Amino acid sequence: MANPESFTLFSGGAQGAESLFGQMAEKYGLAEVNYTFEGHSIDRTRGIRVLTQEELVRKDVSLTYVSKLLNRRFTDATKMRKVLQTIMYQVDSGLEVFVVGTLQEDGTVKGGTGWGAEFAKICNKPLYAFGQVRDSWFKWQQGKWEPIEAPVITQTHFAGTGTRFLEDNGRKAIEDLFSRSFG
Repeated sequence: MANPESFTLFSGGAQGAESLFGQMAEKYGLAEVNYTFEGHSIDRTRGIRVLTQEELVRKDVSLTYVSKLLNRRFTDATKMRKVLQTIMYQVDSGLEVFVVGTLQEDGTVKGGTGWGAEFAKICNKPLYAFGQVRDSWFKWQQGKWEPIEAPVITQTHFAGTGTRFLEDNGRKAIEDLFSRSFG
């Protein structure tokens, strides 16, 4: 069993999956970093890292590009852009990435969580996703989602992100992930 004190969760502290990732990190004694920006309301108060405007600009990405990559439209809203930038910091900081959400037929993940998954693919990071609708864990391998039994957190720096609309099975998936990894 891994020593939890040597692990750090990188997340965003938002309502839903990110908040639960943080709660589990705290419960098991892991360090926690939650990237946010001035004026952004998040659930977690532990490990907050407020990104400066200069830091956010360093992770600026074309919303047209993100929209095309995810086959959906992202508005040019300032808040959405900043959220996508904080997600890039989360993924950049983790050596493996865990997401909880809805896996779509085109291989993307629904919502802003989808950008985290796509950025992990671009960065060639080990990527695991719990699909709430499919009620199962998957790993991104050879250009597609492959079902896997029960992943564990193996990298001391990992990212955890996901939907704001966490279902009971998504909650259990996160709780069980931490239990398997650090219980």
